[in-house]
Amino acid sequence: MKQIVTFLFSVCLALTANAQGELPQYPRVNVATNAGNFTMELFTARAPYHVENFVELVNSGFYEGTVFHRVIGGFVVQAGGYTTDYKLKETTKTISNESGNGLSNRRSFIGMARTGEPHSADSQFFINLADNVALDPRPTRWGYTVFGRVTEGMEVVDEIGYRSTGSGPIPELSKDVPQEAIVILSMQMAPSSDAPTAAEQ
Repeated sequence: MKQIVTFLFSVCLALTANAQGELPQYPRVNVATNAGNFTMELFTARAPYHVENFVELVNSGFYEGTVFHRVIGGFVVQAGGYTTDYKLKETTKTISNESGNGLSNRRSFIGMARTGEPHSADSQFFINLADNVALDPRPTRWGYTVFGRVTEGMEVVDEIGYRSTGSGPIPELSKDVPQEAIVILSMQMAPSSDAPTAAEQ
């Protein structure tokens, strides 16, 4: 019940923000990496807190020079937290969990990483390489919020998922770190639409 109330409140906030012209319904982000490029489409009405935070980070240049620090073939690729010398980038806020928004952690969908605390997501995101419904919410627990989808270049994301991995240079990254750094060179907002490029569900 608490998740439903939180989700409905989030939707109301998103609709208000859109009416004021603050965020488009489907912001698009072009991502350039040293492994290739891909495009994300975000779902403002479904996850307004996450989309707003993500767009702010993109516009500030936060993600430039960060790496994909967790790669698990057939599961997820994760980025947005560490620099190329594996220093953790500091963030200023965490985001309320919006996992009860009706979106599922299926292949090509983008979720926000967090700790065991449900409202701890900040900048780190992951892209599902397969249908990972185990990450979705259940009546007894919070899930991992889905807030977007890769609409172009999923083959690049798949290729990242095939990279050789091992232990990282810091204790926090003891495994699943690409042996050759995969670096986000830039993230740029692209022209957005009032209609999704691909189905949200």
